[in-house]
Amino acid sequence: MTEQTKNFLDGVRAEIPLLIGVFPFGMIYGALALNAGLSIAAAQLMSSIVFAGSAQFITTQLVRESAPGLIIVLTIAVVNLRHMLYSASLAPYLTSLSTRWKALLSYLLTDEAYAPTVIHYEKEGVTPYSHWFLLGAGLALWCTWQVSTALGIFLGTAIPEEWSLDFALPLTFIAMVVPVLKDRPAIAAALSAGIVALAAYSLPYKLGLILAALVGIASGTLLEGRKSQKGIL
Repeated sequence: MTEQTKNFLDGVRAEIPLLIGVFPFGMIYGALALNAGLSIAAAQLMSSIVFAGSAQFITTQLVRESAPGLIIVLTIAVVNLRHMLYSASLAPYLTSLSTRWKALLSYLLTDEAYAPTVIHYEKEGVTPYSHWFLLGAGLALWCTWQVSTALGIFLGTAIPEEWSLDFALPLTFIAMVVPVLKDRPAIAAALSAGIVALAAYSLPYKLGLILAALVGIASGTLLEGRKSQKGIL
């Protein structure tokens, strides 16, 4: 087995536990997209092109509520700001890659792909083929997301409401977040964002998510800055 194949398969294996929660999440999105008025093609293409579960869910909800286009774009932009943080976190491990590799991996970089990858890189460090780990994790997630979306679209309203598949989303995110909460800035960011999200849940157009994201980023950045200053002193 080559090093590329080994790292690729390691990434796939590390991703498998998270796929259990992603699959019903994708099915729910597919059903909700149709109920929101999106065509079958638009719903599936959003999964293959946008490939961002939270952004897709928010889009379908805001479209159903006839929210202004500016609100939809602003909400999605703020929610997806976390991907910039993911990219900055992984950048030191991927600096030697070509532009083509970076473009491919940036497309496949999601919450579920980032979590096992950054843990793996922190343990193993940089190797000549370590980027294949992220490729394996990201591609496994991409394939699962496409299949689950298609199944949700196919079944549509046939999915019984009593199944309550929406429990899979918070469980998946909890499984991703807990292992990376290793210091005070990360814990403060997660707690502050969660508290604000709950407190501002009733705000229209999902604006509570924007507020929660901004508060979480601000809290984590502030404490990280203080931590760095203490380290310098």
